[in-house]
Amino acid sequence: MSSTPPFRNTFDSSYRSTDNPLGLVRLVVGSIALVGTVLALLLAVLEHEPRALELVGALWAVYGLVVGFVSGVLEPVIDGFFELLANAGLVRVGEGYSGIETLVARGHLEAAAEAYAERARNHAERAEATLRRAALLAGPLAQPEMAAVELDSLRSYPLSKRDDFRVGLALVELYEHHLGDPGRAMTELRRLIDRYPTAGDARRLRAALAELKAQRYGRQQSPP
Repeated sequence: MSSTPPFRNTFDSSYRSTDNPLGLVRLVVGSIALVGTVLALLLAVLEHEPRALELVGALWAVYGLVVGFVSGVLEPVIDGFFELLANAGLVRVGEGYSGIETLVARGHLEAAAEAYAERARNHAERAEATLRRAALLAGPLAQPEMAAVELDSLRSYPLSKRDDFRVGLALVELYEHHLGDPGRAMTELRRLIDRYPTAGDARRLRAALAELKAQRYGRQQSPP
């Protein structure tokens, strides 16, 4: 496996802000479809009404449309709106993190790390600043253990889907390439795959997990 993780720079939309209410919509619609299916089957069997089976197809077609609309349209739009509100007016145009990056470029690493920590105290910047600080800790400052602790602690705060995904990927890279703990890297990969099975790079995550398993346990030999 190359030194650059195949899942780096993976992007996904924000999650936590709308997961519960929209997940409830999916649950309710699915429950209605399931109950309707049971009733339709009972009607078809007990009343010898085969046309009741047409209701089953209609129910699940509606379920598919609702889930597709919620997951593919409504959820990204709402999450994007909330993320826009969270970041609106946060940073002046052209400023960003350039000042801290200048400190890094000049070799003032401790000062840059402290500056990132200061920015992370703002809840709207917490995820981005902590991720940048963790990269600095794990790399030039050679403190990967502290980076892992801070990233893991970040999950005690509400995170967007995008930020949760980025934190997970950062932890995978830390465990695999800086802490020499492929077991925890695999655990984190499984968490990401289970939580975001439809993410755009889910296939690459599964490939990375399979590669880690092969490295740790060895590739199984094919029977002769």
